[in-house]
Amino acid sequence: MAEVIDVHTHMLSHQWLSAIQEFGKPQFEVKLDGKDLGNIALDGAPYFTLLPSMFDWDLRVASMNAARVDVAIVSLTTPSVYWGGKEVSLKAAEIINNDFAAAQRQYPERVRWFATLPWQYPDVAVAELKRAKENGAVGVMVIANIVGQHLTDPLFEPIWKEIDRMALPVLVHPAAPPGVKNLGMEKYRLAPAIGFPFDTTLAVGRMLFDGFFDRHQHLKIIACHGGGALPFLIGRLNMCWESMPDSREQIKQPPSDIIKRIYCDAVVYRQDALEMAVSVFGPENVFYGSDYPHVGGDMPGCLARVDALPSGTAKLIRSANAKRIFAL
Repeated sequence: MAEVIDVHTHMLSHQWLSAIQEFGKPQFEVKLDGKDLGNIALDGAPYFTLLPSMFDWDLRVASMNAARVDVAIVSLTTPSVYWGGKEVSLKAAEIINNDFAAAQRQYPERVRWFATLPWQYPDVAVAELKRAKENGAVGVMVIANIVGQHLTDPLFEPIWKEIDRMALPVLVHPAAPPGVKNLGMEKYRLAPAIGFPFDTTLAVGRMLFDGFFDRHQHLKIIACHGGGALPFLIGRLNMCWESMPDSREQIKQPPSDIIKRIYCDAVVYRQDALEMAVSVFGPENVFYGSDYPHVGGDMPGCLARVDALPSGTAKLIRSANAKRIFAL
């Protein structure tokens, strides 16, 4: 069987957690309970369960061995480093990038990593991007909204230009969307269940209509969780492009053509959902991912769904696509 490369998998650091405890309020609050370490809340709505496995690299490798996963391209996750002001945000990014670089040195055959950047501050973000790449980063991770700001906001253009110049893959990972209280997401953990895929769908959907991919010809955007709702909605996006002039202002092609330039992972929980993602994005644009070690992380289940696809498609998703895009 082809080897397996996991492009959607996370790790934290205790130093990062201490920083968000100290500087993340009032928006972000860490609530520790001593059992599973607790959770991080956004505007009072719990959306991120903290687990011991998020800090344990030996356990990560053991779990990869058990699930037959060969390489993990690790990333931080929401709420990233978008809090605490310029100095704190940059320091938090440096902490994570240094920690991931050290993990790659410790496990050179098993670990690669996405750079974390203080996106709110483009000058220092670009400098940290260059430093991270020199230290081994093979891609960049960004949250689908940066403290409520759209990823296509002109503020971030210097960062996108530098990533485009480097031709680095970018993992677009969701967070709870702005206004979780107004949307009633403080109950039932609706933020991760519905808010997260909505956040990705809106962010990447806006890129589709914005002309973003005309401005950035070398970008490789990876939309988490099977692309959110985009596979299900792509026909509707085309309908809007065809019938609503506002939807055609920035793009000459229908969204279904542009989406072929976007990638997604296989972190979905139904076989037919994975098959739809493969159909919409294309078999060469889908990667294996697990979302380990989140509570919804499922290395064996995600791999079983990939392996249930036709053998040629499964081989691409297991590792061939990632090897090509990340130059592994």
